[in-house]
Amino acid sequence: MRYSPEALTAFVETVSCGSFSAAARRLRKSQSTISTSIANLEADLGFELFDRSARQPVLTAQGEQVLGYVQAILAASTRLDELAVSLTAQTEARLTFVLSDTLNPDVLEEMMKQFDARFPHTEFECLIGEEEDVIDLLQKERAQIGLTEARDSYPTDIGVTRLPMQTRMAIYVATTHPLAGQHDVQHDELHGWRELRLSTYLEREAEIARGPVWSAPNYLLLLSMAVQGFGWCVLPCALVEEFAAEKPLVQLMLPGWPKAISIDLLWNKKSPPGVAGSWLRDHLQQSGVQMTNK
Repeated sequence: MRYSPEALTAFVETVSCGSFSAAARRLRKSQSTISTSIANLEADLGFELFDRSARQPVLTAQGEQVLGYVQAILAASTRLDELAVSLTAQTEARLTFVLSDTLNPDVLEEMMKQFDARFPHTEFECLIGEEEDVIDLLQKERAQIGLTEARDSYPTDIGVTRLPMQTRMAIYVATTHPLAGQHDVQHDELHGWRELRLSTYLEREAEIARGPVWSAPNYLLLLSMAVQGFGWCVLPCALVEEFAAEKPLVQLMLPGWPKAISIDLLWNKKSPPGVAGSWLRDHLQQSGVQMTNK
């Protein structure tokens, strides 16, 4: 192909993110690499894709016309990669699955039983990750399939499908916590008490805290902190029911809570899942349909 796939990806990502620096962060590359890739693409095309006179790059008229074609090229390349994997029908010797604690434990248990029956010779590794860490592990090819709380957009090299299942999230405190005895708690009251907040190993833009905060990289550790009375915390209801059903936790009744959260299944388009990974992806989609129909 005349045009570099990396340059095409850098172009689409810059449009999506709104700046070269944001695209660089999303693609885990330096800003100079992104700028050079796009400059080389512009040289190959013979015209500028961005007007750089403003504070942030703005698509030129030619850039707006090119965008749809580039997106179609990248989508076709992804489909070709997936077709190649399916036609070779190679079962992975090892499959790494990075999942969120938001996944219902019942779904995970049934999935592992069926995976063991279908792929007894494939090494199966489970990692726990949330949000940015899931994406990072996939981009580094440390994992092949990932689950995370749904979001509106992902890096161009990440494939995504929205699972037909949701998980409930609620706010919990220990029974010994002063908030536990209140029947009606308002959001503003929470900020006077320590929040136990999800964090990730990978740096991201931190949400401004309105009160004291402790953080941890997964919900199970946050659950342990909440049980010990260290603060209030947003937790998956299924996780609490599975691991803290008899522990002293109370769900706070706030306006808008509990919330239903959608789940996205992710993979790296540059190294699409093989036979076992594709089966896992299809199984989770079907499991979501069955849960929805119950």
